[in-house]
Amino acid sequence: MLAKVYAAALQGVNATIITIEVNCSKGIKFFLVGLPDVSIKESHERINSALNVNGLKFPRNQIVINMAPADIRKEGAAYDLPLAIGILAASEKIKSEGIEDYMMIGELSLDGSLKAVRGVLPIAIQAKEAGFKGLILPKSNAREAAVVAGIKVYGAENIIDVIRFFDEKKELEQTIVDPRKEFYANQTLIDCDFSDVKGQENVKRAMEVACAGAHNLLLIGSPGAGKSMLAKRIPSILPPLTLSESLETTKIHSVAGKINHNGSLIAIRPFRSPHHTISTVAMVGGGSYPQPGEISLSHNGVLFLDEIAEFNKSVLEVLRQPLEDRKITISRAKSSVEYPAGFMLIASMNPCPCGHYNNPNKECVCLPYQVQKYLNRLSGPLLDRIDIQIEIVPVPFEDISDTRPAESSESIRKRVIAARKIQEERFAHEAGIYCNAQMNTRLLHKHAQPDKNGLVLLKNAMERLSLSARAYDRILRVARTIADLEGTETVQSYHIGEAISYRNLDRENWAG
Repeated sequence: MLAKVYAAALQGVNATIITIEVNCSKGIKFFLVGLPDVSIKESHERINSALNVNGLKFPRNQIVINMAPADIRKEGAAYDLPLAIGILAASEKIKSEGIEDYMMIGELSLDGSLKAVRGVLPIAIQAKEAGFKGLILPKSNAREAAVVAGIKVYGAENIIDVIRFFDEKKELEQTIVDPRKEFYANQTLIDCDFSDVKGQENVKRAMEVACAGAHNLLLIGSPGAGKSMLAKRIPSILPPLTLSESLETTKIHSVAGKINHNGSLIAIRPFRSPHHTISTVAMVGGGSYPQPGEISLSHNGVLFLDEIAEFNKSVLEVLRQPLEDRKITISRAKSSVEYPAGFMLIASMNPCPCGHYNNPNKECVCLPYQVQKYLNRLSGPLLDRIDIQIEIVPVPFEDISDTRPAESSESIRKRVIAARKIQEERFAHEAGIYCNAQMNTRLLHKHAQPDKNGLVLLKNAMERLSLSARAYDRILRVARTIADLEGTETVQSYHIGEAISYRNLDRENWAG
């Protein structure tokens, strides 16, 4: 007898329907075709054990299984459940009526229990779009899939539960969640707050500007000045995720297997902080079976590179294209996948090998060429993509001992949200442009042209402070954001002045 069941394969952050055809006939052989990987071929042993432990017998017939389309490589143990149900249906051990109405995924343990799998959210979205009546999967994955409205999600503990469901001997409990309610309830669960930060008012202001315009930011200063502490509080002042952004972010984390099985949609912007020993593949994604890298896991959030000068140069250089394109394409001989990579880059570094260049409290022991060599670990093209470069000096004792609370993240966030709203309205008709940091030359001339005094100030600054030519556009972008924070329609000279102050590393004499 021929039976068909349906599963799904992951391709990037999307899923493709896989039709599993099982034919049971006279004979004793077992054939599994359709480009399966080793873990799928090993499913025979897991299915055999799961059935035996639960009092069932693996059919003693010739079984031919085809996983179509055959040109898509299938990987992972998530096909165990549909393969097992297909074999039982083809051998007439269970009723086959209604099986084609459901998509199934799940890994089998040797005792028949179902283990969690990754990529459930894009699979549930695909099942809904394809018109399936329901999705059957491990119970630990049910809440993640149930955020997709319009499809019934059934979580099962054991393969026996699924068998009884199709034999109409037991109903599976449908998992129902209210994603909107949970999403908005979890948006305020941020531990770090700027009210804990003493002093560093100029740095907090720079971070506010960076978040308001989605500008990339570099913090440079001595060890212990507070670079990491400040960076970890940036998500608390970023605008909250929208439902569409949350869904997109959750899909990426689901494909990477990073979702908490008891959770649903990601409600807080991601904050990824990889160690400086990270490899190129781990940063951008890839591998034999492509997976999202850190730049994709930080999509719609923050990628924080602490001590960026210590990262491998090749790792830093691969960031250049994603910073511009907001996506990364992983190409292999037989396929290519595309992952979103719209992140905000926040980096920190010491100013020199000893860490005390420009420190008012400690003397730097590095020679001038050593300082310059250390700073040169950041290439010009990468530095060109960082709009704001701010120097941090150690906090004086008077500020550290001050018991008065500083401005909270909530009040800063309100100003950031107001500025972002202005930008959304400004770029409503510009495809792919959402914030000031993405403005091209045409938009700069249209929206960020300074007044006469501002042009004079910018010209003098570039001449007297030896600012590089590449700083011109960056200064205008940042000045436009400062004006948005103030609610000013035009860019004034004092906006230009503040933006110039955020270009420390563009000064040729900064490193002596």
